[in-house]
Amino acid sequence: MAKGNKKNVFTENLLLWHKNENNRLMPWKGENDPYKIWLSEIILQQTRVEQGKDYYYKFIDKFATIHELAQANENDVFKLWEGLGYYSRCKNLIATAQFISFELGGVFPTKYLDLLKLKGIGPYTASAIASFAYNLPHAVVDGNVLRVLARYFEINTPIDSAEGKNNFAVLANDLLNKEKSAIYNQAIMDFGATICKPKQPLCTNCIMQQNCKAFYSKTVTALPVKQNKITKKLRFFYYLIAEYNSNIYVQKRTEKDIWQNLWEFILFEKENKIEAKEIFISKDFKNEIGDDYKICSISKFYKQQLTHQTIEGVFIHLILNSPIKNSGYIALSKNEIKQVAFPRFITKYFEA
Repeated sequence: MAKGNKKNVFTENLLLWHKNENNRLMPWKGENDPYKIWLSEIILQQTRVEQGKDYYYKFIDKFATIHELAQANENDVFKLWEGLGYYSRCKNLIATAQFISFELGGVFPTKYLDLLKLKGIGPYTASAIASFAYNLPHAVVDGNVLRVLARYFEINTPIDSAEGKNNFAVLANDLLNKEKSAIYNQAIMDFGATICKPKQPLCTNCIMQQNCKAFYSKTVTALPVKQNKITKKLRFFYYLIAEYNSNIYVQKRTEKDIWQNLWEFILFEKENKIEAKEIFISKDFKNEIGDDYKICSISKFYKQQLTHQTIEGVFIHLILNSPIKNSGYIALSKNEIKQVAFPRFITKYFEA
């Protein structure tokens, strides 16, 4: 175990742990291709590693180069992304792939500030690409890093405050081993993910224990501190799977709302939760569907938690004897339905 200056000790012990004990396996680990690093980082935004791995493999298999991704049909990319959520990431993925392919000849920027100018790339992702692809001295600061630093140095400044963001960024760069930035960044993220975990951290045999302030003051589980608690909006979706002549009516969500650019069935959104059968007597239903239909099934209530919203709703399968009255929807065959991208809320219903 290293001795000396507290910051030097932290960095040396972290690298020692990484060399001797870090056996966390990920398909992009050790990768220096900026395209693959960028792709993995975009997928992992708001996504767990275990879920993200399968998507990473699918994208690399389908689009081996950034040129292939840039030239792909947009719907095909969204379909491959289906189930990952936070679809603005996918929009930015397409836009950035096209910019790099068409405007930069497929060559990723090699400077941190130039990486920051790309759509969908913030300080964390720019630092990850800069360090992992080019070994540039930029510290990554993600949730794992914030947790490790807040506990080790017992920092009570909220990580989501302006002061906290600045202070942690400065500290992270002070601790960075400038000659081994890629190795260091990988080490601290893996340490946070496997040892200094959010719940049930492995403090007993931790190499950092001797100098960890939170361990000795018994404040490990209280750190890091957040000042803002997210208030979730509750929304109720009632989807009609309206089938006419073996085709099903759908529309593409184009408004600046959740699931933009994804497809959905006929939607009635309600302010409050109601019984599904109440839909049939509503004015909207009468105007859209009329009276000539057969009810095939009404699903259970489904629920999905988003960052700022909770969605609840049901799926009502109808067989229609006449077409609907709203020209905003289009009728797709069941095979065509399989080719378009739906939000996770709907694919969960498909799976069930």
